[in-house]
Amino acid sequence: MQFSSPNSLPLKYARRLLLGLLLASLAGLAPLGGLAAEPQLLTLSHTTSLPDVKGGFDLMAADLKGMRLFVAAQDNDTVEIIDLKAGKWLGRLSELNDPKWIVYLAERQRIYVANGGTGACSIFDAKTLRPIKQLQFKEKANNLRYDPESKLLYVGVGNTFGSLGIIDTVKESIVGEILLANFPKQFELERNGQRIFVNVPSANHVAVVDRQTRKVIATWPIKEAKENVPMGQDAGSRRLFIGCDPGTLVVLDVASGKSVASVPIHTGCDGVYYDSQRKRIYISCGEGFIDVIKQIDADHYERTESIPTAAGAGTSLLLPTLNKLILAVPERKDGKAEIRGYQVQ
Repeated sequence: MQFSSPNSLPLKYARRLLLGLLLASLAGLAPLGGLAAEPQLLTLSHTTSLPDVKGGFDLMAADLKGMRLFVAAQDNDTVEIIDLKAGKWLGRLSELNDPKWIVYLAERQRIYVANGGTGACSIFDAKTLRPIKQLQFKEKANNLRYDPESKLLYVGVGNTFGSLGIIDTVKESIVGEILLANFPKQFELERNGQRIFVNVPSANHVAVVDRQTRKVIATWPIKEAKENVPMGQDAGSRRLFIGCDPGTLVVLDVASGKSVASVPIHTGCDGVYYDSQRKRIYISCGEGFIDVIKQIDADHYERTESIPTAAGAGTSLLLPTLNKLILAVPERKDGKAEIRGYQVQ
């Protein structure tokens, strides 16, 4: 298996790839492979080249009514806007500093962008694409999650410390903060409850936050692996999917906080999405694969397919209503940055 030089990858993937490969080698793990031959569950349907974008990407959001995709080009300090129907570049948001995560609010026609470089959350008008306001946090702003019932936007904050900032999207102001053991990575709002599940990789646990009291009420250790960064959720079965390195997907029962399963995956995972219609989990890995995991039942899982992509391509977004998985491929020595659309079969 060949890889581009780590110097050609976004730094976050280069470090995690090298660590994962080293640990896998020390543990004597065999390369992933030997899967049964089956029709591909994801097929490449279109590619949008982004020749003016330097470096790599972080996360994405979609305006499904307007068929627009917003992609955080973190190394380019921009958010790139793609026409989802035509697969063409439409424009960009600028005046950003290491954009990390994006939330599009259709009801307010607002785009929120977390800036890792400044700790600001930038607000744009979704119609005119003009900047409206910046809300400043103490340190690096990263992940964003929106609660449509309370109209609150939660922001992962921290570099030397950790917290969840809280934005009132009606007032467009910061209204609170929830302290954590250290800086957070991806997190999920419980869909049938009032908790927030937060990956805190330096503590190697999931912090459980009560949205009403705004306090951490439990911590669930991840024992199977380190670097618990991406997270997905199956609200129906009450399961959390935690992507870890070196190359492990851990499944947690949110009733008990206990691990019920773990599955080997490729290294550098950065996107974990649950397809409730097909009972599958799609995991985009910076090692250069999309792993497809079959959910046999709530406690049993198996990897059924690994689709080759490109080194460093860890950023993805599942669009269930369009039956598409979008993958962001960073600039490489042998190719320009691009957005790939995969049809879900």
